[in-house]
Amino acid sequence: MLIISLLALGLIVVGKSDRNWTHHRSTQSPGAAELHEVLVRDSPFEDKVAVISLEGVISGEILSDIGSSMVELVSDQLERAAVEGVSAVILKVDSPGGEVLASDEIYLLLEKFQKEHDIPVVASMGSLAASGGYYVSAPCRWIVANELTMTGSIGVIFHSYNYRGLMDKVGVRPDITKSGKLKDMMSGEKLPEEVLPEERAILQGMIDESFAKFKDIIRTGRNHSAALNLKDGVTEGRKLAPNWTEFADGRILSGQQALNLGLVDELGNFEVALDRVFQLARLDGAKLVTYQPHFRFPGFLSLLGQARSGSVKVDLGLPLQSRLPEGRLYFMSPLHMH
Repeated sequence: MLIISLLALGLIVVGKSDRNWTHHRSTQSPGAAELHEVLVRDSPFEDKVAVISLEGVISGEILSDIGSSMVELVSDQLERAAVEGVSAVILKVDSPGGEVLASDEIYLLLEKFQKEHDIPVVASMGSLAASGGYYVSAPCRWIVANELTMTGSIGVIFHSYNYRGLMDKVGVRPDITKSGKLKDMMSGEKLPEEVLPEERAILQGMIDESFAKFKDIIRTGRNHSAALNLKDGVTEGRKLAPNWTEFADGRILSGQQALNLGLVDELGNFEVALDRVFQLARLDGAKLVTYQPHFRFPGFLSLLGQARSGSVKVDLGLPLQSRLPEGRLYFMSPLHMH
């Protein structure tokens, strides 16, 4: 028997404001225009707070079920939130991090959104918001974490495998013709002693550059948010501790430790983040909405057509797999690299 929930399929009743969306389509990107509004929580108040979920490995890879990447989806959701005139955004983060470039692109989207529209974004960290998961939270106006949230892991990692020993065991040897001595740098086919010092130096330089930017992103985001909060008379937030960089060595931090270092502003769950949103946006209450892509039902029917007998496994591809492409830099918790 094949049982799939309507929520998994994205077949959810569309909010009333979707009826009025057609007049925005000519001025918005196709991706934003195709999203449908889902009412998460109703309220007698007319104001809206958009909820954007950032779950799983942060990647620029295309998600098969929607035909766009996580970066593009966040961009479309923010664009739709802006045109709908939401009062604030809650960014729900539950991620071990991911690709350096994708994390930075999402960071820039959130930073630009807040500056251009003067709409606060509050990060609500779930069980995991490490490395790139913290990176994307850094520009947010306010950061809420549970005291047991796994966060921190501030750093950059390059992960690869050396399989030359296995090749030698089965009698396979590489035969390489190259234009320069560094063209096959850090290749997994090399013997360890064949790796040139220049290779490691070049790679370490790239890692150091990305790491320096990571720390600058944190410093800039936290200081800017603190200044805005102080300007608005919100004094409960945390400033970065003078020694916070001593803990930016890749270690995992609890939410409580992150609070002590000023990396987050407040401890609590989603409801605490929502209360803070109401304060920052000066709201008495608001409807909670999210903007979701339409599920590709024809593709789903083709999956059903493949069922012949026995059990059927349907992989909707919603969460990104943690099998990461090699040869890239990652803002990633090493606990989740395998």
